[in-house]
Amino acid sequence: MSVQASDADYERVIDILDDEGTIDIDERSSSWRSEGWTGTSDVLSGSTANLATGASGTTSTGSALGAAPISTSSERISEGDEMIPVAEEELHVGKRDVSHGRVRVRSYVVERPVSEQVSLREEHVEVERRPVSGTTQAGAIAGDPFQERTIEVEERSEEAVVSKEARVVEEVAVRKQAEQRTETISDTVRKTEVDVEDERGTRSNGTGTTDRKV
Repeated sequence: MSVQASDADYERVIDILDDEGTIDIDERSSSWRSEGWTGTSDVLSGSTANLATGASGTTSTGSALGAAPISTSSERISEGDEMIPVAEEELHVGKRDVSHGRVRVRSYVVERPVSEQVSLREEHVEVERRPVSGTTQAGAIAGDPFQERTIEVEERSEEAVVSKEARVVEEVAVRKQAEQRTETISDTVRKTEVDVEDERGTRSNGTGTTDRKV
């Protein structure tokens, strides 16, 4: 059977034929020949349209084993391929500098009371007035006893003098040290997996029906 259809109705005709159980003549002929059929298909010939590809070809029919096998030669027209990208992630580990805090060392001045003991010397002038013994004669006094005289005695004393001296008793050193360590980084990466399910049917009988394996 051949069907002439417009380009607009091509897909619809193909669906109808598939629903009604069309057969692949080439595959069916190969199956019959494997079973011992040696007939030829030159009884009926004509120009028909290949509904599977839309290209024209020559068909011929013959009779054998109670069925009318049909041999078709056709051209397959390749349409645009459908692509499924297969992607895979790779783990790359880098480094960056981050801050974990600061250490601040500050110096400041405090005052505390201290005390020290020191010995100081003081001079004191004492004026003592005492009577003279009667045996002392006036002639025994050197000089004129009525001469005016002045005696001066200076008192001196020591006082504490405070001075301060700074000296270094301790040092605080600030330094940084770097060390190396090895760390294991664990993560997950994604990968595209492709499963192919072949649901094409196996056609082996000659009754015009199609066996599909799911």
